Amino acid sequence: MSFKSTVMAAAAVCAMALPAWAEGITVNDPYARASAMMSTSGAAFMMIKNETGQDDRLIGAASPVAEVVQLHTHKEDENGVMRMIHVEEGFALPKDGMIAMQRGGHHVMFMGIGEPFEQDDMIPLTLTFEKAGDVQVEVPVDLERKPGQGMMNHGNMQGGSGN
Repeated sequence: MSFKSTVMAAAAVCAMALPAWAEGITVNDPYARASAMMSTSGAAFMMIKNETGQDDRLIGAASPVAEVVQLHTHKEDENGVMRMIHVEEGFALPKDGMIAMQRGGHHVMFMGIGEPFEQDDMIPLTLTFEKAGDVQVEVPVDLERKPGQGMMNHGNMQGGSGN
């Protein structure tokens, strides 16, 4: 490999490690997991921060790796059983606020994935915000991450309810 190829490869790796952002929206610590080894579904988790100075709303997600990509959360039903539900209206993202997309709460759901997610794969994801527009994110697959590992403790988060 030439020096130029090595530098270009290193720059690409560094660029993927940086948080994604657009119009004051930043996406930090993204990662994806498959439901099981040969599963046809998976999920992505991340921290989304709004520094735009105005309220916004995450209203959609898209990725070429799945037939359907939706915003989901978990909600307790009348029998006390936690159920995963599609949140069609999306998630509120107040100015100077955050959305914690984490296991057991809000997340991006991939359904009908063409190939199983493998450790260290990169998943292209587009998050769509009502006001800020689209934010492109490269989401690394981390099948070894434990719940809560790597997620930062932030104040003023929005998470866990279908807001």
